[in-house]
Amino acid sequence: MKKTGLTLWKAITSVLLVILIASVLTNGFGLKQVLFKVPSEELGNKTIEFINKNLLQPGTTASLGEADCKERSGLCKLTVSIGDNSFDSYISSDGELLFPEAIEMEKVQETNNQAAAGQQANQQASLESIPQQEIPQVRLFAMTFCPFGLQAQKALLPAFELLKDQADIKIHFVNYIMHDKQEIDENLKQYCIQEQQPEKLIPYLNCFVEAGDSEKCLTQVNVNKSSLNTCVSQTDKEYGVSADYEDKESWLSGLYPLFKIDDELNKQYGVGGSPTLVINDQVVSPNRTPEDYKQAICMGFKKMPEECFETLSSKIPAPGFGEGEAGSSTGAKCE
Repeated sequence: MKKTGLTLWKAITSVLLVILIASVLTNGFGLKQVLFKVPSEELGNKTIEFINKNLLQPGTTASLGEADCKERSGLCKLTVSIGDNSFDSYISSDGELLFPEAIEMEKVQETNNQAAAGQQANQQASLESIPQQEIPQVRLFAMTFCPFGLQAQKALLPAFELLKDQADIKIHFVNYIMHDKQEIDENLKQYCIQEQQPEKLIPYLNCFVEAGDSEKCLTQVNVNKSSLNTCVSQTDKEYGVSADYEDKESWLSGLYPLFKIDDELNKQYGVGGSPTLVINDQVVSPNRTPEDYKQAICMGFKKMPEECFETLSSKIPAPGFGEGEAGSSTGAKCE
């Protein structure tokens, strides 16, 4: 078939709702007088005539495959063929309103429910296959200004606080930068806090995810800034962070500066975006809630500690900085 005809037919699907509202206000653009309470076949033929005259370009022709005006929510179902393609369309039984397509809500809901159930089953199977260790090793790879990385950190932090003495939990960084220099600076700060003042990391992150105000958070949790600045400077030189930022020819795909502090771990686990959660060397994707993150970590114990039987929040934090909740959990990433 001609591409112009098919493209135009698909395009009218997205605009016809607006047209139909205007149609009601203008007595149907005259269509009511043409198609009004007629038998199925005649109604179908008149509709095809209307489509050919008013909606398709010259040289492209629609034909009627089948017209069925049995009671179906007050609509007649028409099969419209354009070239080798067929579409189910609908027209009101009195001939006033034409719908290029209809959404059967119950079927869509059923399909979505089945997909969600399948995703949950796959997710559960993945969690159940986490290797078990005496002390689970938990690695969250993130970008410090990625909305979804922040969402994952907000989900992880309550579980981190609960299990910090039973599991080896660390924050790592994706090996490229998507949020410019501010992300480089913040990555370095968080890396150094974790390395030199690890007891300050959780309170610092709890503050940082609220508004991204690093200076306020450093002061609030009493981070030793002199030690921090020395670590940042040394780490920058050791991994060539600033040098890579200045060398645009080294940027990933010519767009993203490199950040090589955790480069080997990124390669080992195939990290492809923020967030990526790894438990006992297995990449997993639990729902982003404190309770689901806690359960995922607890699956990695050979013997679960009593903390695993505490219940955390099942609310999904909103992506980005600040409080609030998301309507549903997704696997969205910065990548």
